[in-house]
Amino acid sequence: KIYFGTDVAINPWYSAPYPSEYHSETGELWICEFCLQYMKKPSTAQRHLLKCHGCLPPGDEIYRDSSAGISVFEINGRDSKLYCQNLCLLAKMFLDHKTLYYDVDPFLFYVLVEWKALGTGRFLNSFVGYFSKEKVNPAGFNVSCILTMPHHQRKGYGSFLIDFSYLLSRREGRLGSPEKPLSDLGLFSYVSYWKTKLLAYFSDLLPENIHHGTSSLVPVPSVNKICLATGMTENDVLSTLEYLRMLRFDILPDPTDSTRQLLKASILIDLVAVESYRSKIAAKPQLI
Repeated sequence: KIYFGTDVAINPWYSAPYPSEYHSETGELWICEFCLQYMKKPSTAQRHLLKCHGCLPPGDEIYRDSSAGISVFEINGRDSKLYCQNLCLLAKMFLDHKTLYYDVDPFLFYVLVEWKALGTGRFLNSFVGYFSKEKVNPAGFNVSCILTMPHHQRKGYGSFLIDFSYLLSRREGRLGSPEKPLSDLGLFSYVSYWKTKLLAYFSDLLPENIHHGTSSLVPVPSVNKICLATGMTENDVLSTLEYLRMLRFDILPDPTDSTRQLLKASILIDLVAVESYRSKIAAKPQLI
């Protein structure tokens, strides 16, 4: 069991290679929610908290949403090696496929923190989750590892982190996709995000009062334009359209050769799915 901060106890999902001298008979570990330093005893954690209380992640704050009470910090693995190594060890307890712990130099880490009001205008930051990506990646992956802490899940933060990674890709003027293979939970999160992103795109494309029906063929931009608008790669867009059953293929005769046939692909927008998405967003707006 790990004690994260002062009021959160979590049972890890997997084991992490913390140094042997930090292994206790009770199997408990205390982790500072500010600097992510790990400690063997609660008394050590209490003394540590006196000097570390309220410190921010060691990087540049590149995003802040005051209404939602969140910030994102960009941290260079080369400049803040100890913090990033502690972050990787923490993430290993919740990511089965994670194998990298100490070689953090080639990576950038994007840490999401939540601001907790303490009264009298004072706030305390709480570590929510992060994603990392390689500084140079020829394959174009915009996420290497991504994690939302268990006690912060089901708040929309996982989708927000994915959305933020695509925001960075669009700002860099390129398409992005997560590093494969994805964990089961990661795949579920990404499929859900991709589905929501395409439904949002079609929702913006269609008028507010769309005709009720099961489906309709309407003029839509090319897959390439969808990619540029969302930051998603062509493969991810096509696989999500297939998942939503919005791809239609028609076999046509080749006008230049009677012995051949052509395959024409169309995007078939499911109006019911779009209306369902609009109702869901109206009832519970998403953190974007």
